[in-house]
Amino acid sequence: MLEIKQLRKTYDNGHQAVKGIDLSISQGEFIVLVGPSGCGKSSILRSIAGLETISGGMITLNGQQINDTKPSMRDIAMVFQNYALYPHMTVYNNLAYGLKNRGVKKSEIEQKIQQVAKTLKIEAYLDRKPSKLSGGQRQRVAMGRAIVRDPQLFLFDEPLSNLDASLRAHMRLEIKKLQRKLSVTSVYVTHDQVEAMTLADRIVVLNLGEIEQVGTPSEVYHQPASQFVASFIGSPAMNFLSAHIQDGHIVLGKQVIFLEEYAHLKDQEITLGIRPEQAEITPLDNSVQLSISLSVIEPLGPNQLVHGKYNQQAFIAVTPEMTLDTKQPLTLYAEHKNLHLFDTQGKRLTALSAFQQIA
Repeated sequence: MLEIKQLRKTYDNGHQAVKGIDLSISQGEFIVLVGPSGCGKSSILRSIAGLETISGGMITLNGQQINDTKPSMRDIAMVFQNYALYPHMTVYNNLAYGLKNRGVKKSEIEQKIQQVAKTLKIEAYLDRKPSKLSGGQRQRVAMGRAIVRDPQLFLFDEPLSNLDASLRAHMRLEIKKLQRKLSVTSVYVTHDQVEAMTLADRIVVLNLGEIEQVGTPSEVYHQPASQFVASFIGSPAMNFLSAHIQDGHIVLGKQVIFLEEYAHLKDQEITLGIRPEQAEITPLDNSVQLSISLSVIEPLGPNQLVHGKYNQQAFIAVTPEMTLDTKQPLTLYAEHKNLHLFDTQGKRLTALSAFQQIA
Protein backbone atom coordinates (compact mmCIF):
# COMPACT_ATOMS: atom_id res chain seq x y z
CA MET A 1 0.00 0.00 0.00
CA LEU A 2 1.24 3.48 -0.92
CA GLU A 3 0.17 6.42 1.22
CA ILE A 4 0.86 10.05 0.30
CA LYS A 5 -0.04 12.75 2.83
CA GLN A 6 0.16 16.49 2.20
CA LEU A 7 2.92 16.06 -0.39
CA ARG A 8 4.45 19.37 -1.45
CA LYS A 9 7.20 20.14 -3.92
CA THR A 10 8.57 23.64 -4.49
CA TYR A 11 11.56 24.12 -6.78
CA ASP A 12 14.45 26.51 -6.19
CA ASN A 13 12.95 29.07 -8.58
CA GLY A 14 9.86 29.26 -6.35
CA HIS A 15 7.60 27.22 -8.63
CA GLN A 16 5.17 25.18 -6.52
CA ALA A 17 4.73 22.00 -8.58
CA VAL A 18 2.78 19.98 -5.99
CA LYS A 19 0.51 21.74 -3.51
CA GLY A 20 -0.21 19.40 -0.61
CA ILE A 21 -1.89 16.36 -2.14
CA ASP A 22 -3.29 13.33 -0.32
CA LEU A 23 -3.57 9.95 -2.03
CA SER A 24 -4.03 6.39 -0.76
CA ILE A 25 -3.27 3.51 -3.15
CA SER A 26 -4.28 -0.07 -2.29
CA GLN A 27 -2.11 -3.15 -2.71
CA GLY A 28 -2.17 -4.31 -6.35
CA GLU A 29 -4.04 -1.24 -7.57
CA PHE A 30 -3.23 0.42 -10.91
CA ILE A 31 -3.37 4.21 -10.50
CA VAL A 32 -2.93 6.62 -13.40
CA LEU A 33 -1.89 10.24 -12.83
CA VAL A 34 -3.16 12.29 -15.76
CA GLY A 35 -3.14 15.97 -16.61
CA PRO A 36 -1.62 18.56 -18.92
CA SER A 37 2.02 19.59 -18.96
CA GLY A 38 2.95 21.32 -15.71
CA CYS A 39 0.17 19.77 -13.62
CA GLY A 40 2.64 18.10 -11.21
CA LYS A 41 2.23 14.46 -12.23
CA SER A 42 5.91 13.83 -13.02
CA SER A 43 7.01 15.66 -9.86
CA ILE A 44 4.78 13.34 -7.82
CA LEU A 45 6.17 10.25 -9.53
CA ARG A 46 9.78 11.38 -9.11
CA SER A 47 9.09 12.19 -5.44
CA ILE A 48 7.78 8.66 -4.87
CA ALA A 49 10.88 7.26 -6.59
CA GLY A 50 13.21 9.43 -4.51
CA LEU A 51 14.55 11.29 -7.54
CA GLU A 52 13.18 14.55 -6.12
CA THR A 53 13.59 15.85 -2.58
CA ILE A 54 10.12 16.72 -1.32
CA SER A 55 9.40 20.08 0.32
CA GLY A 56 6.88 18.69 2.78
CA GLY A 57 4.51 15.86 3.57
CA MET A 58 4.98 12.12 3.94
CA ILE A 59 5.31 9.12 1.62
CA THR A 60 4.72 5.66 3.11
CA LEU A 61 5.17 2.34 1.29
CA ASN A 62 3.71 -0.73 3.00
CA GLY A 63 3.85 0.98 6.38
CA GLN A 64 7.43 2.24 6.00
CA GLN A 65 8.08 5.98 5.68
CA ILE A 66 10.44 6.49 2.72
CA ASN A 67 10.83 10.30 2.65
CA ASP A 68 14.58 10.12 3.23
CA THR A 69 15.25 6.61 1.93
CA LYS A 70 17.73 6.42 -0.95
CA PRO A 71 16.10 5.60 -4.32
CA SER A 72 18.04 2.33 -4.59
CA MET A 73 16.71 1.22 -1.19
CA ARG A 74 13.01 1.91 -1.81
CA ASP A 75 12.28 -1.40 -3.57
CA ILE A 76 10.66 0.50 -6.42
CA ALA A 77 11.13 -0.18 -10.15
CA MET A 78 10.64 2.54 -12.75
CA VAL A 79 9.92 2.34 -16.48
CA PHE A 80 10.86 5.48 -18.39
CA GLN A 81 9.79 7.08 -21.65
CA ASN A 82 13.28 6.68 -23.14
CA TYR A 83 13.67 2.97 -22.17
CA ALA A 84 16.95 3.63 -20.22
CA LEU A 85 18.74 0.59 -21.67
CA TYR A 86 22.51 0.20 -21.86
CA PRO A 87 23.28 0.26 -25.61
CA HIS A 88 26.53 -1.75 -25.32
CA MET A 89 24.87 -4.62 -23.44
CA THR A 90 22.74 -7.46 -24.77
CA VAL A 91 19.13 -7.75 -23.68
CA TYR A 92 20.15 -10.52 -21.27
CA ASN A 93 22.82 -8.36 -19.63
CA ASN A 94 20.46 -5.38 -19.44
CA LEU A 95 18.01 -7.56 -17.53
CA ALA A 96 20.74 -9.04 -15.34
CA TYR A 97 22.61 -5.82 -14.52
CA GLY A 98 20.61 -4.71 -11.50
CA LEU A 99 20.45 -8.22 -10.06
CA LYS A 100 24.23 -8.65 -10.36
CA ASN A 101 24.79 -5.36 -8.53
CA ARG A 102 22.58 -6.61 -5.70
CA GLY A 103 24.61 -9.80 -5.38
CA VAL A 104 21.93 -12.20 -6.61
CA LYS A 105 23.25 -15.68 -7.39
CA LYS A 106 23.95 -16.47 -11.04
CA SER A 107 21.53 -19.42 -11.07
CA GLU A 108 18.75 -17.26 -9.63
CA ILE A 109 19.46 -14.50 -12.18
CA GLU A 110 19.19 -17.05 -15.00
CA GLN A 111 15.90 -18.35 -13.64
CA LYS A 112 14.40 -14.87 -13.19
CA ILE A 113 15.46 -13.69 -16.66
CA GLN A 114 14.09 -16.76 -18.43
CA GLN A 115 10.80 -16.40 -16.57
CA VAL A 116 10.47 -12.69 -17.37
CA ALA A 117 11.56 -13.20 -20.99
CA LYS A 118 8.84 -15.81 -21.41
CA THR A 119 6.22 -13.56 -19.82
CA LEU A 120 7.14 -10.65 -22.11
CA LYS A 121 7.77 -12.83 -25.18
CA ILE A 122 11.35 -11.59 -25.62
CA GLU A 123 13.17 -14.94 -25.39
CA ALA A 124 14.36 -14.61 -29.00
CA TYR A 125 15.99 -11.23 -28.32
CA LEU A 126 18.15 -12.06 -25.29
CA ASP A 127 21.38 -12.08 -27.31
CA ARG A 128 20.59 -8.88 -29.22
CA LYS A 129 21.61 -5.33 -28.38
CA PRO A 130 18.98 -2.57 -28.06
CA SER A 131 19.92 -1.05 -31.44
CA LYS A 132 18.70 -4.24 -33.13
CA LEU A 133 15.24 -4.02 -31.53
CA SER A 134 12.08 -2.15 -32.52
CA GLY A 135 10.59 0.49 -30.23
CA GLY A 136 8.02 -1.95 -28.88
CA GLN A 137 10.67 -4.59 -28.24
CA ARG A 138 12.89 -2.08 -26.42
CA GLN A 139 9.94 -1.06 -24.25
CA ARG A 140 9.32 -4.72 -23.37
CA VAL A 141 12.96 -5.05 -22.32
CA ALA A 142 12.67 -1.89 -20.20
CA MET A 143 9.61 -3.40 -18.52
CA GLY A 144 11.54 -6.64 -18.06
CA ARG A 145 14.28 -4.78 -16.18
CA ALA A 146 11.64 -3.52 -13.78
CA ILE A 147 9.81 -6.85 -13.40
CA VAL A 148 12.93 -8.96 -12.83
CA ARG A 149 13.61 -7.01 -9.63
CA ASP A 150 10.28 -8.19 -8.15
CA PRO A 151 9.64 -4.74 -6.57
CA GLN A 152 6.92 -3.62 -4.17
CA LEU A 153 5.90 -0.82 -6.54
CA PHE A 154 6.03 -0.11 -10.28
CA LEU A 155 6.33 3.48 -11.53
CA PHE A 156 5.66 4.22 -15.21
CA ASP A 157 6.78 7.61 -16.55
CA GLU A 158 4.96 8.07 -19.89
CA PRO A 159 6.44 4.79 -21.19
CA LEU A 160 4.50 4.73 -24.48
CA SER A 161 4.91 8.30 -25.70
CA ASN A 162 7.78 7.42 -28.08
CA LEU A 163 5.74 4.73 -29.88
CA ASP A 164 3.45 5.16 -32.88
CA ALA A 165 -0.33 5.04 -32.39
CA SER A 166 -0.91 1.39 -33.33
CA LEU A 167 1.98 0.15 -31.19
CA ARG A 168 0.81 2.30 -28.26
CA ALA A 169 -2.60 0.62 -28.39
CA HIS A 170 -0.97 -2.83 -28.42
CA MET A 171 1.43 -2.00 -25.57
CA ARG A 172 -1.41 -0.56 -23.46
CA LEU A 173 -3.08 -3.96 -23.59
CA GLU A 174 0.21 -5.72 -22.79
CA ILE A 175 0.87 -3.50 -19.76
CA LYS A 176 -2.65 -3.98 -18.44
CA LYS A 177 -2.52 -7.78 -18.79
CA LEU A 178 0.94 -7.90 -17.22
CA GLN A 179 -0.05 -5.75 -14.25
CA ARG A 180 -3.12 -7.91 -13.64
CA LYS A 181 -0.96 -11.05 -13.77
CA LEU A 182 1.73 -9.72 -11.41
CA SER A 183 -0.67 -7.85 -9.07
CA VAL A 184 2.02 -5.28 -8.26
CA THR A 185 0.89 -1.85 -7.08
CA SER A 186 1.50 0.53 -10.00
CA VAL A 187 1.52 4.30 -10.56
CA TYR A 188 1.45 5.40 -14.19
CA VAL A 189 1.95 8.95 -15.47
CA THR A 190 0.53 10.16 -18.79
CA HIS A 191 -0.94 13.22 -20.48
CA ASP A 192 -3.05 10.93 -22.70
CA GLN A 193 -6.59 10.53 -21.39
CA VAL A 194 -7.12 7.42 -23.56
CA GLU A 195 -4.23 5.69 -21.76
CA ALA A 196 -5.68 6.80 -18.44
CA MET A 197 -9.17 5.50 -19.23
CA THR A 198 -8.04 2.14 -20.62
CA LEU A 199 -5.37 1.27 -18.03
CA ALA A 200 -6.50 2.59 -14.66
CA ASP A 201 -8.35 1.06 -11.77
CA ARG A 202 -8.60 4.66 -10.59
CA ILE A 203 -7.62 7.90 -12.30
CA VAL A 204 -6.10 10.90 -10.51
CA VAL A 205 -6.78 14.04 -12.56
CA LEU A 206 -4.26 16.78 -11.74
CA ASN A 207 -4.28 20.49 -12.50
CA LEU A 208 -1.75 23.10 -11.41
CA GLY A 209 -0.28 20.88 -8.68
CA GLU A 210 -3.62 19.91 -7.14
CA ILE A 211 -5.96 16.94 -7.44
CA GLU A 212 -9.17 17.80 -9.29
CA GLN A 213 -10.71 14.34 -8.95
CA VAL A 214 -9.92 10.75 -8.00
CA GLY A 215 -12.22 8.06 -9.35
CA THR A 216 -12.73 5.08 -11.59
CA PRO A 217 -12.67 5.73 -15.34
CA SER A 218 -16.47 5.51 -15.32
CA GLU A 219 -16.77 8.02 -12.46
CA VAL A 220 -14.53 10.68 -13.99
CA TYR A 221 -16.30 10.31 -17.34
CA HIS A 222 -19.91 10.24 -16.13
CA GLN A 223 -19.55 12.43 -13.04
CA PRO A 224 -16.69 14.89 -13.63
CA ALA A 225 -16.03 16.93 -10.49
CA SER A 226 -15.24 20.09 -12.46
CA GLN A 227 -15.27 21.67 -15.89
CA PHE A 228 -11.55 20.99 -16.07
CA VAL A 229 -12.06 17.24 -15.61
CA ALA A 230 -14.99 17.26 -18.05
CA SER A 231 -12.88 18.98 -20.69
CA PHE A 232 -9.84 16.76 -20.14
CA ILE A 233 -11.51 13.34 -19.95
CA GLY A 234 -13.39 12.37 -23.09
CA SER A 235 -12.60 12.94 -26.75
CA PRO A 236 -13.87 15.14 -28.27
CA ALA A 237 -14.08 17.27 -25.15
CA MET A 238 -17.40 18.13 -23.52
CA ASN A 239 -19.36 21.09 -24.91
CA PHE A 240 -20.03 23.98 -22.52
CA LEU A 241 -23.00 26.33 -22.90
CA SER A 242 -23.90 29.39 -20.82
CA ALA A 243 -27.22 29.07 -19.00
CA HIS A 244 -29.17 30.29 -15.96
CA ILE A 245 -30.93 28.31 -13.24
CA GLN A 246 -33.51 29.16 -10.59
CA ASP A 247 -35.29 26.55 -8.47
CA GLY A 248 -34.51 23.86 -11.01
CA HIS A 249 -35.64 25.84 -14.05
CA ILE A 250 -32.78 26.16 -16.54
CA VAL A 251 -32.94 28.90 -19.15
CA LEU A 252 -30.92 27.92 -22.21
CA GLY A 253 -31.36 30.29 -25.13
CA LYS A 254 -35.12 30.57 -25.65
CA GLN A 255 -36.07 27.32 -23.93
CA VAL A 256 -36.71 26.52 -20.29
CA ILE A 257 -35.98 23.07 -18.88
CA PHE A 258 -37.09 21.89 -15.45
CA LEU A 259 -34.83 19.43 -13.64
CA GLU A 260 -36.39 18.45 -10.32
CA GLU A 261 -33.12 17.13 -8.93
CA TYR A 262 -31.70 20.68 -9.14
CA ALA A 263 -34.73 22.43 -7.60
CA HIS A 264 -32.63 23.29 -4.54
CA LEU A 265 -30.41 25.60 -6.61
CA LYS A 266 -31.23 29.28 -6.33
CA ASP A 267 -30.90 32.07 -8.87
CA GLN A 268 -27.45 31.77 -10.50
CA GLU A 269 -25.51 31.63 -13.73
CA ILE A 270 -24.31 28.15 -14.67
CA THR A 271 -22.48 26.28 -17.40
CA LEU A 272 -24.32 23.39 -19.01
CA GLY A 273 -22.13 20.50 -20.19
CA ILE A 274 -23.07 18.11 -23.00
CA ARG A 275 -20.79 15.39 -24.31
CA PRO A 276 -20.51 15.28 -28.14
CA GLU A 277 -21.47 11.60 -28.26
CA GLN A 278 -24.63 12.29 -26.22
CA ALA A 279 -26.02 14.91 -28.63
CA GLU A 280 -28.28 12.85 -30.89
CA ILE A 281 -30.09 13.51 -34.16
CA THR A 282 -33.16 11.46 -33.14
CA PRO A 283 -35.86 13.30 -31.13
CA LEU A 284 -35.88 12.11 -27.52
CA ASP A 285 -38.28 12.45 -24.62
CA ASN A 286 -37.07 14.56 -21.69
CA SER A 287 -34.38 16.22 -23.73
CA VAL A 288 -32.97 19.65 -24.48
CA GLN A 289 -33.28 20.69 -28.13
CA LEU A 290 -30.34 22.41 -29.82
CA SER A 291 -30.37 24.12 -33.21
CA ILE A 292 -26.79 24.02 -34.47
CA SER A 293 -25.46 26.21 -37.29
CA LEU A 294 -22.95 23.95 -39.04
CA SER A 295 -19.44 24.85 -40.15
CA VAL A 296 -17.34 21.69 -40.73
CA ILE A 297 -17.99 17.94 -41.00
CA GLU A 298 -15.13 15.52 -40.24
CA PRO A 299 -15.83 12.00 -41.61
CA LEU A 300 -14.42 9.19 -39.43
CA GLY A 301 -15.85 6.15 -41.23
CA PRO A 302 -18.69 4.73 -39.09
CA ASN A 303 -19.40 8.17 -37.64
CA GLN A 304 -18.46 11.80 -38.07
CA LEU A 305 -17.62 14.91 -36.06
CA VAL A 306 -20.06 17.73 -36.68
CA HIS A 307 -18.71 21.19 -35.81
CA GLY A 308 -20.94 24.20 -35.42
CA LYS A 309 -22.35 26.76 -33.01
CA TYR A 310 -25.29 27.04 -30.65
CA ASN A 311 -26.13 30.64 -29.74
CA GLN A 312 -22.66 31.68 -30.98
CA GLN A 313 -21.00 29.09 -28.72
CA ALA A 314 -18.84 26.34 -30.24
CA PHE A 315 -20.48 22.91 -30.30
CA ILE A 316 -19.28 19.48 -31.49
CA ALA A 317 -21.45 16.40 -31.97
CA VAL A 318 -20.65 12.81 -32.91
CA THR A 319 -23.27 11.57 -35.38
CA PRO A 320 -23.63 8.50 -37.59
CA GLU A 321 -22.16 8.86 -41.07
CA MET A 322 -24.68 10.88 -43.08
CA THR A 323 -24.89 13.67 -45.64
CA LEU A 324 -25.49 17.08 -44.07
CA ASP A 325 -25.90 20.48 -45.68
CA THR A 326 -23.67 22.90 -43.78
CA LYS A 327 -25.89 25.76 -45.00
CA GLN A 328 -28.83 24.35 -43.05
CA PRO A 329 -29.12 24.20 -39.24
CA LEU A 330 -29.07 20.77 -37.59
CA THR A 331 -31.36 19.97 -34.67
CA LEU A 332 -29.79 17.85 -31.95
CA TYR A 333 -31.24 16.40 -28.76
CA ALA A 334 -29.55 15.73 -25.42
CA GLU A 335 -31.39 13.82 -22.70
CA HIS A 336 -31.82 15.57 -19.36
CA LYS A 337 -30.05 12.69 -17.59
CA ASN A 338 -26.93 13.39 -19.66
CA LEU A 339 -26.67 17.09 -18.77
CA HIS A 340 -23.85 18.27 -16.51
CA LEU A 341 -24.16 21.46 -14.46
CA PHE A 342 -21.22 23.56 -13.27
CA ASP A 343 -21.12 26.76 -11.22
CA THR A 344 -19.24 29.93 -12.16
CA GLN A 345 -16.11 28.55 -10.45
CA GLY A 346 -16.20 25.48 -12.69
CA LYS A 347 -17.24 23.07 -9.89
CA ARG A 348 -19.89 20.41 -10.46
CA LEU A 349 -23.34 21.23 -9.10
CA THR A 350 -24.76 18.29 -7.18
CA ALA A 351 -28.12 16.80 -8.06
CA LEU A 352 -30.31 15.63 -5.19
CA SER A 353 -31.77 12.13 -5.24
CA ALA A 354 -35.53 11.64 -4.78
CA PHE A 355 -34.85 10.59 -1.16
CA GLN A 356 -32.82 13.75 -0.46
CA GLN A 357 -35.54 15.92 -1.99
CA ILE A 358 -38.16 14.41 0.36
CA ALA A 359 -35.86 14.76 3.37
